Amino acid sequence: MEVEKMDENEWKYHGEGNQSLVVSHCQRCVVLRFLKSPPNQNKTPEEILHHLQNIVDFGKHVMKQFFGENYVHHGEIVQLPLDFVRQLCLKIQPERPECRCDKDMDTLSGYAMCLPNLTRLQTFRFAEHRPILCIEIKPKCGFIPFSSHVSQEIKHKVCRYCMHQHLKVANGKWKRPSKYCPLDLFSGNKQRMHFALKSLLQEAQNNLKIFKNGELIYGCKDDQDCVSDWNELARHLKPFFFPSNGLVSGPQCTRTIVKELIHVITMALLSSTDTCRAGHVKTVPVSQGRSYCEASAFNKELVRNGKHKLESSGLPRGCLLYKTLQAQMLDMLDIEGLYPLYSRVEQYLEEFPEERSTLQIDGPYNEAFYEKLLDLSLEDDGTVAFALTKVQQYRIAMTAKDCSIMIALSPCLQDECSEQRPVVLTSKSRFTFSVSVLDLDLKPYESIPHQYKLDGEIVNYYLKNVQAKEDPVMSNLFKENEDCTLVLHKV
Repeated sequence: MEVEKMDENEWKYHGEGNQSLVVSHCQRCVVLRFLKSPPNQNKTPEEILHHLQNIVDFGKHVMKQFFGENYVHHGEIVQLPLDFVRQLCLKIQPERPECRCDKDMDTLSGYAMCLPNLTRLQTFRFAEHRPILCIEIKPKCGFIPFSSHVSQEIKHKVCRYCMHQHLKVANGKWKRPSKYCPLDLFSGNKQRMHFALKSLLQEAQNNLKIFKNGELIYGCKDDQDCVSDWNELARHLKPFFFPSNGLVSGPQCTRTIVKELIHVITMALLSSTDTCRAGHVKTVPVSQGRSYCEASAFNKELVRNGKHKLESSGLPRGCLLYKTLQAQMLDMLDIEGLYPLYSRVEQYLEEFPEERSTLQIDGPYNEAFYEKLLDLSLEDDGTVAFALTKVQQYRIAMTAKDCSIMIALSPCLQDECSEQRPVVLTSKSRFTFSVSVLDLDLKPYESIPHQYKLDGEIVNYYLKNVQAKEDPVMSNLFKENEDCTLVLHKV
């Protein structure tokens, strides 16, 4: 496909993050990703190309090793006519949210990344003409810190996400805290997963979006407050789940469709659709530390109902949630144990700045970089090499904690389904589906001091303003200690 020959009017604004802006083609299942920079701080074309090549290499040589071949789409770099890029920038500028306009789209280099549009991704040709439903979930961190370096006991009981919710509400980021807890989604227990997904649907924030044929139909655009309208969502989804229109409208219809949606998402998340093996050495959580979060609304509901048993069924080894959790658990020291090692590397770089490239802090992200990540030893020998390995593992873990999972669904007739095609069933429909992961840019080395400071702010706010007001009876339920063990595992 020759991107440069497509008219700029065939592209539309798709979304953006802190570092890049994405446009999607109106008809074809591709997107273009352009880098951004603050005004008057434009990088040279060579720097842009190098940055984009690092992103591609990191996905290709590192993250594919953790997640598997079929789950990661690293894309390719394309060079576009500058006139095309400038016209495209003018076209989409009015659609950009005001809060994102502090940085400009790169219009000087002509380089961009071409990637599949995962909101419309099709695995099988027979379904290309069928409507596509896509659910994007940003699951966040799925485990409680188990490091002995943790200084506040609350971090061994309440997950980072649940604590951070309260600080975000206090800072005006969101109007209400979400009932979603990542540990419920990562539990593998269908009841807990259903509760987590229902909570995301009730308070999506920026952790859940739903697309129909590539168009956003549910979820927040950037950081605006969104009111959940399940009736409107059910109107969009009814043709997918009840194609014969045999279900009457009304509250019961809405509840039934939402229940079916949650079932489909759960089954897709627990599926193993990648037959390719990932990296040959993994961190495997034997007990996953504490398998629940004391602040989880699901757990509190159990207490109110007089039930004290918290079940964690475990995730199937081949599913994307399991692989995501394993990558996240490369954060073996917690930011409190990691920060002194970061300081050791920084001190070394102050003395020997020319060593930065040798240490591969800014790439290249090749097979040699990946091999160094496989050393799971926690015995600090005082060297810069040990410190750097833990720093790089932490950056991988932070990337996995902030990735997004895309579940693309397309209606499938019974005679079209076979053992080679992953299928999920509902009461009235069946879907072929694909599961992918995106937002896999390596977290910046320079962001570690910010993460250390933010961690302290989150914990201190929670201790002062939330835990002190909690009912002590609630916290008495969770007294037992669980160990977390990391072992080497060959697959």
